[in-house]
Amino acid sequence: MRIYKNSKVRLSSLAMLAIVALSGASLLSGADATADTSATIAGTQKIYGNIPPDQIEHLSTGDRIKSVAQSGSMMAIWETLEHGERVECTDCIPYVSPLLYDANPRTREIAAWWLRRRLFGVFGEGEVYTQTLARLKSDPDPVNRSYAASALGEFLATPGADALATSAGTDPDAKVRTAAVTALGRMNHHGNGAVAKALGDADARVRVAALKTANVIPSFSDKAAVARLATDPDAAVRRAAAESIGTLRATEGVDGLVALAKDPDANVRNAAANALGRLRDARGKAVLTDLAANDPDRLVRDQAQIALRRL
Repeated sequence: MRIYKNSKVRLSSLAMLAIVALSGASLLSGADATADTSATIAGTQKIYGNIPPDQIEHLSTGDRIKSVAQSGSMMAIWETLEHGERVECTDCIPYVSPLLYDANPRTREIAAWWLRRRLFGVFGEGEVYTQTLARLKSDPDPVNRSYAASALGEFLATPGADALATSAGTDPDAKVRTAAVTALGRMNHHGNGAVAKALGDADARVRVAALKTANVIPSFSDKAAVARLATDPDAAVRRAAAESIGTLRATEGVDGLVALAKDPDANVRNAAANALGRLRDARGKAVLTDLAANDPDRLVRDQAQIALRRL
């Protein structure tokens, strides 16, 4: 179970399965699967002791999911959907799916998480997943397209990778391209070269997203392209490039890191020092020694000292 609040005693997996089994007919029909509150409290207290009832987790009802999705606070939405992880309520899907386009990113995330766990009503032809693909492709509002891209990443369904790759390379709005590249990282998918191509995007936000995505994709191999961004005109890109060079152990980027150690931006120098330490390349010793002794920024000096210990 995904945890957003950890203050309540969790039912054991066996207990939860027992609850679902008791409501099997509801599961198959798409009706609400709910727990008998009194039985849940009594059973949990028998195992764990005299725990206050308000500290014992309960399943969300379908009515609760619908109500909160329509007008609940952010915290109420997160808690209700978390507690509704195992509740099959096809009637709830039209209430939850609009949350994929909520202004709050955490709300969008947990809505996608809840939807992707449904047995029915999300991945069929013409249903939520198909609608999300269509919205990424043709919604006139770039904000909605970017939210659709994020949702596809959270759905973790492989067919979405092709749509994301297309948007990462062709969408006219940088927000959408950024979201698409980030979503590919969420899926651990290189997008058939789309991530590497995004390293050369005209917008710095997309280049930063591509660098961060490259860090988490095991199949990403274009380390030379990452190293070249050490000379990017944008400081945020240079910093992300330094971080990626260290994360990917891109030894072809050592010379770039040495140059970044003299960058006017302290955050860039800090990232370069950390990356040189991670690479453990002797070529970085002289510049790290200089940073540790002379850099005007205390955090950079400390980072350089730590990096020197790694060499």
